[in-house]
Amino acid sequence: MASEKEKIKITSDKYRLFLHEDQAAAEGTIQWRHGDAPSYGSVNKLFEEGRTKVWPEGSLEETVQNAIKSWEMELSHKTRVKDFRTINPQKFKLFVNGRDGLSAEETLKVGSYNALLKSSMPNEFKYYKADEETFESSHNAFRSAFPRGFAWEVISVYTGPPIITYKFRHWGFFEGPFKGHAPTGNMVQFYGLGILKVDESLRAEDVEVYYDPTELFGELLKGPKISESNVEHH
Repeated sequence: MASEKEKIKITSDKYRLFLHEDQAAAEGTIQWRHGDAPSYGSVNKLFEEGRTKVWPEGSLEETVQNAIKSWEMELSHKTRVKDFRTINPQKFKLFVNGRDGLSAEETLKVGSYNALLKSSMPNEFKYYKADEETFESSHNAFRSAFPRGFAWEVISVYTGPPIITYKFRHWGFFEGPFKGHAPTGNMVQFYGLGILKVDESLRAEDVEVYYDPTELFGELLKGPKISESNVEHH
């Protein structure tokens, strides 16, 4: 079994605040979705190799970037809102492309992918049916498509706290199957805008995200359909 020192080393992450502090200071009290704190080694490598901006340490841009990476980490890997340190749980709301806001508990229940990909289009026109996906199925689908991870960076920050407005980029390489579509190996990326309202402790109260999901799915659906005829049997 790993020692406490080894665990801290394994889970330390320079981009995600609280990750190794939580593991060290609250061992056994935080409920991690997969039993232990996550490792971001693969996606950090993708991020460092593919980012277009390297922000100075301590800059507003770096602070915003790391804060949002930390929030995503908590949303994806913690199972109880009371363990979150990046949001104000009583006030938190997530708004995506102008839709109705989701509370912290609602966002945690459906998961980040379903919260961001929910659509008001008629069912027959939806390329991703968030209402039919669970937290686990949505994360499994995108982990399959992007085995090296789905990296995220801040491109610009236009205003500072308490109302932070920023532009972001999300990217990965389509190297695994997605919803019956074979991988192309191509980079998939999209850009978006965010508005983040924070309290005096820089905890998120409101998060608004605006982006065009067709930039994501247009690339994922380019992969040829996987049929029984082209699946090798061993």
